Amino acid sequence: MVSISQESPDETALRLRQVIAAAELVIFDGEWSFREAPLSQPPALTVDLLAVVRDEDRWCWLAPAGGATDGERFTVFSFHFPPGMDNSGFVGWLATEFKRRLGTGVFVICGHNSDRAGIYDYWGCPAQVRAEAVQVLGELRAGR
Repeated sequence: MVSISQESPDETALRLRQVIAAAELVIFDGEWSFREAPLSQPPALTVDLLAVVRDEDRWCWLAPAGGATDGERFTVFSFHFPPGMDNSGFVGWLATEFKRRLGTGVFVICGHNSDRAGIYDYWGCPAQVRAEAVQVLGELRAGR
């Protein structure tokens, strides 16, 4: 469920620090990349794929990076949020923290799992800032 909050920016930051501390965080091993194909050639769904999306003419999926032709490589992590916790604004808040602290943008792919309290997020940032990204996540989860 999407929550509507009426709060000051400081109250929002405090709430979202509580959200990140309580969320289940998984940092995936290895590097990940996007692959794509025409709509007429959808990807085979396997346990290695984290996300599959499409636009008007192409499929795109996130999978473990393979050879040198895979393009840009990413570190990927995910959040599952506790039931009943208001996580509204989380994506914008955490993306801003990454930009401010690391100078990098991120991508976010959201999904829904009703057996695990609803919305979850896959996040990606450039693989070359993996160590720094993990440090930022640790600091935010510890309240720093």
